[in-house]
Amino acid sequence: MFLASWIWGTAVILCCAFYFLLGRRRRRQGEPPLENGLLPYLGCALQFGANPLEFLKEKQKKHGHTFTCHVAGKYIHFLTDPFSYHALMRQGKHLDWKKFHFATSAKAFGHGSIDPAEGNTTENFHQTFIRTLQGNALDALIEAMMENLQYVMLQSRTPKLQSNTWVTEGLYTFCGQVMFESGFLTLFGKEFNSNSDKNLSSKQETERARILNALENFMEFDKIFPALVAGLPIHLFKSAHSAREKLGEALLHKNLLKRDNLSELVTLRMFLNDTLSTFDDMEKAKTHVAVLWASQANTIPATFWTLFYLLKSPEAMRAATKEVQNILESAEENISLDGKHISLNRKQLDNMPILDSIIKEAMRLSSASMTFRVAKEDFTLHLENDFYNIRKDDIVALYPQLLHFDPEIYADPLTFKYDRFLNENGEEKTDFYRSGRKLKYYYMPFGTGIAKCPGRLFAVHEIKQFLTLMLSYFEIELVDNDVKCPSLDQSRAGLGILQPSNDIDFRYRLK
Repeated sequence: MFLASWIWGTAVILCCAFYFLLGRRRRRQGEPPLENGLLPYLGCALQFGANPLEFLKEKQKKHGHTFTCHVAGKYIHFLTDPFSYHALMRQGKHLDWKKFHFATSAKAFGHGSIDPAEGNTTENFHQTFIRTLQGNALDALIEAMMENLQYVMLQSRTPKLQSNTWVTEGLYTFCGQVMFESGFLTLFGKEFNSNSDKNLSSKQETERARILNALENFMEFDKIFPALVAGLPIHLFKSAHSAREKLGEALLHKNLLKRDNLSELVTLRMFLNDTLSTFDDMEKAKTHVAVLWASQANTIPATFWTLFYLLKSPEAMRAATKEVQNILESAEENISLDGKHISLNRKQLDNMPILDSIIKEAMRLSSASMTFRVAKEDFTLHLENDFYNIRKDDIVALYPQLLHFDPEIYADPLTFKYDRFLNENGEEKTDFYRSGRKLKYYYMPFGTGIAKCPGRLFAVHEIKQFLTLMLSYFEIELVDNDVKCPSLDQSRAGLGILQPSNDIDFRYRLK
């Protein structure tokens, strides 16, 4: 027994020694300062994962604005000077933004590679999303979402909404249910036809039960999403794997074809899947699971934070309520519960600078997105005041939370200020400075450059519609006005909007 323990102990020591002598990368001339970390393969992953913002601040203080970290087998070059961000955008010849995203999607959702270079499909996914989430297509999505939000908020929740009775729920739970159900109906259509179905009520209840079941599966899968991105196989998580498969089954083409009012996004994706890919039926469905995840995973927490900060700030609540009232009056829209819905178009929603500022400020405080580019070859990255040699397959990254929490750019950066993105005239503010210089990049929850989230406009409009309807139909308040702001769940750092570490109780009733 002792001999076996001695042999294993010696083997571990020899492996560690081998790693430190031969396995660790050594910094070459012209490369950024290097942090290998102490652990084989993991490198700095544990320290980074515990609190990315503080970790990067510490390395920035130690090394300056550009440095390299070994994280889970990858070497990531972090650019932390906002005046160097443009260098990343202009290096399309040497840096690939698609490789990381394509590989992550295939790994997390279980479909085949969607990189056209690998032969499974010839679809240009980015162009598909731009075509169906922006321009004229956005108008149709906004119209459908406005209708579906009111159906979900009012009709489908009728049993809870007794006159003058307060309903108490978890704020995150409420936002998740409303946004998921509304978003699902908007993108993937309905099983019932409101104009012709005789058994409409029964079919609506059945469909709602199915969508809420899909929400449960979505949440179960979403819990382990960071682990999938980190490279762990989904088979290690049996319940999450089962949840993902069930989501895929619900979104099989044969099931989607039974639904009415599919969005242009889903209709086009189904057509392109069938004509331009070699995927089997379940792989096609899993590309739709990817669309569902992308539409919800950040929108739900962003909606939560926006409504939470609004409820915590009486000044913001007064300003937002007044703006909504003014827009409704100018649009000649009356608030009623007799089945006539509020209808605001894209132009009217765009004319809400206060709500826009509130949403931006909430997302500034909760966003921890990360911008990645993969080096196609060895090359020299030229920054504003320096240059560095980058090796093939290394990652160059931006972590915009450093920007969002910089006190030189945003005074008192940890405090919610609803009008932070408004200028003196009450219009959108776009002038932000650091060290006396105007910044081109100052707000980046959706990424930047060619890889900027194509669904960002729809996401912001969704939240704006949600807030407009909440302020129009309901009295809303926190159960405890002195409740502390939940901390950010750092496990999702790099993936977008961070979720709260705990839910907050709020209550609402019809006006």
